[in-house]
Amino acid sequence: MVSANNEQLGIMSLRDALQLAAEQQLDLVEVAAAAKPPACRIMDFGKFRFEQQKRDKEAKKKQKVITLKEVKLRPNIEDHDYEVKKKNAQRFIADGDKVKVTIMFRGRELAHPELGRQILVRMANEMKEPALVEREPKIEGRNMFMILTPRPAKVSQPAAKTGAQNQTAAAPTSVAPQKKED
Repeated sequence: MVSANNEQLGIMSLRDALQLAAEQQLDLVEVAAAAKPPACRIMDFGKFRFEQQKRDKEAKKKQKVITLKEVKLRPNIEDHDYEVKKKNAQRFIADGDKVKVTIMFRGRELAHPELGRQILVRMANEMKEPALVEREPKIEGRNMFMILTPRPAKVSQPAAKTGAQNQTAAAPTSVAPQKKED
């Protein structure tokens, strides 16, 4: 038995523990039911639950939710269409999302899966700087896909750039060298 101010009260009967909690206008909470004898604590259970919900809410705010976006291609895609799809994938990666690049085969196109693999390898090579290949090209049924994920350094870089721009606004002498680098 533990009191409200973390003092060890020792082993006592359930009736005595409930009476002690009622005198202090607090709750008797079983902390460790598996222990012999079970460990209990006198506390304000409503306050405890409120603080726990508050901690859970803070932890949830700090989480980064990564979504999976999909870009669908065909094995006989033209160059301009490929470039549009690649730009979409780059935008998704820049936003911090994973990208699933899918090649859809129809009819006899499935007889030449190497054409689809070439397109996926080309996409992976051109997206090497902002993304990592999480899953290599793999064929499932009539589709071949691979998954790209953002590089960890690239996700945090835009935040670093905005911080650097805010610093340069405060110190105008450092603006000129940055323009030469860009």
